[in-house]
Amino acid sequence: MATATPAPKVNRIGLPILEYRGGKSTLCAGCGHNAISERIIDAMFEMGVEPERVMKMSGIGCSSKSPAYFMSRSHSFNSVHGRMPSVSTGAILANHQMMMLGVSGDGDTASIGVGQFVHLLRRNLPMIYIIEDNGVYGLTKGQFSATADIGSKLKTGVINDLPAIDTCALAIQLGATFVGRSFSGDKKQLLSMLKAAIAHKGTVMLDVISPCVTFNDHEGSTKSYKFMQENDEPINEVGFVASFEDINVDYDSGQVYDVQMHDGSSMRLRKLHEDYDPTNKAEAVRTLMDAHSNNEVLTGVFYIDTQKPTFIDLLNLVDEPLATLPETVTRPSKTVLETLMHNLQ
Repeated sequence: MATATPAPKVNRIGLPILEYRGGKSTLCAGCGHNAISERIIDAMFEMGVEPERVMKMSGIGCSSKSPAYFMSRSHSFNSVHGRMPSVSTGAILANHQMMMLGVSGDGDTASIGVGQFVHLLRRNLPMIYIIEDNGVYGLTKGQFSATADIGSKLKTGVINDLPAIDTCALAIQLGATFVGRSFSGDKKQLLSMLKAAIAHKGTVMLDVISPCVTFNDHEGSTKSYKFMQENDEPINEVGFVASFEDINVDYDSGQVYDVQMHDGSSMRLRKLHEDYDPTNKAEAVRTLMDAHSNNEVLTGVFYIDTQKPTFIDLLNLVDEPLATLPETVTRPSKTVLETLMHNLQ
């Protein structure tokens, strides 16, 4: 007698987790970006978000490929390098009933795109902004990005002598209303933060340390995995990244945890204490500065404000999405235009 195949587990809106997945990843084996994509899939599934109600945005870089690996039923747009904030702003203003999820990199955000990034923060645009932070430019052979820690070393031996931009401190000071940092290997923490982000109304900025296995796996790196083999041939250079187990961590709040990398180096993580008050902006910035002085990568939700009006609220937009309004409503009449021009004289 044949055994019946059990029905797949479904969420509160009746969808199996398969409906939240995307294409097969083409990123390097062990890349932290893949772990982030998996947590996004889990969070959207568990929160029962309709995939068709999500707009996925990205810029340029390894991180820009991530949206292809989750929620294939959602809308997606790959923007110009560093310009994801403006494209996202236009899209959410056209239809603020959608959920905006942006995936960016440390180069796309803190270097070429930093001008647009700061204005997105101060507007408190309702969106989830995820930075997949590895401290290097993965698509252009691993140069330092603006978030690379001072004193860190490239594969070429070059030492970084410039201070890093702390995107979390920047986000708190400029107006984001949900700011946190996690590590791609901390599945439990990252999943909880993403689920909370989905429920938040306003700008969510999550900086997720996401090790690069190809250009940041060497001795002296502060954001790294290891185990990359190189095979030099007389006519070309071949880089081979072997498959290995992802680094996973799980530790209590308040603890300092040394994450051992495959190359023998380590990264110090510390979770916020459970009694930490994330509603105090000044305390949040001071806490981040203290962690930096102690050479620690502090993780957790640093700041949250549930009362600040969003950009949608400030513009007094109508409930119906602008993109769905008929031309008779959105296009001013000739009389209105003539009155406007007359008043400008």
